[in-house]
Amino acid sequence: MKPWLLRGLGLALVHVVVRVLLGAALIQWPLQGSVLRWLGFAVVVVAAFVWAGLDGIRDHRAHPEPDEGDDLTMRWLAAGAVTGLVGGVLTWLVDTVTPIPVGVTSLFFEITSGAAFTVLLVFLPAMAAVTLGRFFARRNERKAARDDDWSVHREHHAPAGVGAAASAGSASANSAQQADPAWRSDDSPTEVFPRIDPKQ
Repeated sequence: MKPWLLRGLGLALVHVVVRVLLGAALIQWPLQGSVLRWLGFAVVVVAAFVWAGLDGIRDHRAHPEPDEGDDLTMRWLAAGAVTGLVGGVLTWLVDTVTPIPVGVTSLFFEITSGAAFTVLLVFLPAMAAVTLGRFFARRNERKAARDDDWSVHREHHAPAGVGAAASAGSASANSAQQADPAWRSDDSPTEVFPRIDPKQ
C-alpha cells in the first residue's frame, strides 16, 4: 500500500471515530459542546502531527542530505485529501445508517467544504511536524558526532599530572644533553683560565 494512502485511510478512521464519539457525547452532555468539539479537533491534529513527525525523523535518518529525502509534502497533501474525502463519505454513511447524530448536513457538503477543511486540518500540522522531526533528528546527529570527537573530550583538555610533568621535563633535559655532547657526563673537561695578580 502506498504511504500516502495508508496515512490517509488511518487518519480518516480517526476522523470518523472522533466525530461519532463526539455526536454520542453531545447527546449525553449537550452543555459541554464547545469543550467536546475542541477535544475532538485536538485529537485529529495530534494524530496527524505525531505521525508526520515520525515520518520526518525516519526520512532524515534514511537520507541525511536534504535533497535526497522523500517528498513528504506531496505525501501528506495526498493523505489529507484521502482523509477528507473518505472521512466525509464514511461520516455521512454513519449519520445516515445509524441513529447517532453526527451532524452531517449533506453528502455534497462533506466531500467539498468539509473535505477541504479536513485537508487543512491534516496537512498544516503534518508539515510543521515534518520540519520539527527533521530538525530534531539533525540536532541529535550533530550532538552524537560532537560527543564522538576526541578533541572536545575532557581528557584532551585535562592538565598533566605531576608525574607526567616530571617525565616531560626529564625528556626535555635528556634531549638537550643528547644535542650537546659536552653535557653528556659530569667528567667532561673544563677550560682553566690563568690567575690574574691584581698587583701587576
